[in-house]
Amino acid sequence: MDRDALLLWVKTYLPFPSQQSDISLCALAGDAGFRHYFRVNSSPSVIAVIAPPEREDNSAFVHKGLALAAGGVHVPRVYAVDYQLGYMLQEDLGDKLYLNALRVNTAAALYSAAEDALLAMQRMQPPAGLFGDYDSAELYREMGLFPRWFVGELLGISPTAEEQRNLDTLFAILIDNALQQPQVVVHRDFHGRNLLVLEEGGVGVVDYQDAVVGAITYDLVSLLKDCYIRWPPAMVRQRALHYRDRLVAAGSMTSVDDQTFLRWFDLMGLQRHIKVLGIFARLSLRDGKHRYLDDLPRVIGYVLEAADNYGPTREFSQWLRAKLLPVAQGQPWYRAVESVAD
Repeated sequence: MDRDALLLWVKTYLPFPSQQSDISLCALAGDAGFRHYFRVNSSPSVIAVIAPPEREDNSAFVHKGLALAAGGVHVPRVYAVDYQLGYMLQEDLGDKLYLNALRVNTAAALYSAAEDALLAMQRMQPPAGLFGDYDSAELYREMGLFPRWFVGELLGISPTAEEQRNLDTLFAILIDNALQQPQVVVHRDFHGRNLLVLEEGGVGVVDYQDAVVGAITYDLVSLLKDCYIRWPPAMVRQRALHYRDRLVAAGSMTSVDDQTFLRWFDLMGLQRHIKVLGIFARLSLRDGKHRYLDDLPRVIGYVLEAADNYGPTREFSQWLRAKLLPVAQGQPWYRAVESVAD
């Protein structure tokens, strides 16, 4: 990573004259991807990005951002981009993350604003070919990270042939649940670390590079069953059903009963959280990002909670409790996790 070369490029392509004569870069905390972010001390400030072109599809990122902005979603404006170098200059939306702002007394207003952004995104008519399909192959590939990285590599357990067949049966149920839902633009990581409270009001949305067309409950469950903060199940259900009503009122889907929508929501969350267990284990073991282990207990809780509630998934829940949970509870990262409002 050539920081000096990036600084020279930034000075060349700043979108407005800066009152700051000594332009510099301040590294920002990264996420689980390959992008590196820097705040530029210009006035106003902007964000410089290094997104290695061999790792990131920067053209798709830019065009997805344009499509989302046209749909009424506040994503960072891209001022300049060099596709060959993988450099970008973006609007600075600040650093007030939802995750840090969410409290019992702020949750209602913040989630309402996030749901406004989500509704705008789900009402979009995406340009043909820009957002790929969140299809059965991709859904299965994601869940395959669970037996490999979480079960095998992290816990040291090798599933038997019968257990793997049972997992495949579960995965088929979860894939069918995703595909039977209305299909909309899906951010794919719509949670408190990728949403920003804007100074002028509203919500900023970042890290949308993996957006696809998929199940209408996927982003909703990412938001309300956030891997980094947990709310009481009754509150989550209430907000999920309220959002269902907003979708129907907006004409984004036909009316479905509470039981159907909550099943869509819960099983979509089960697919996501099974995947996340594999991803967080891989981030620790392969990439050395061990802080993600601290969030595994919360995700395990989501998995058990959802799988317990439905007959076709209960066998998986029983297997996880009997075989995996005792080993997980012996790990240094394991702890009991309670809801914020408990």
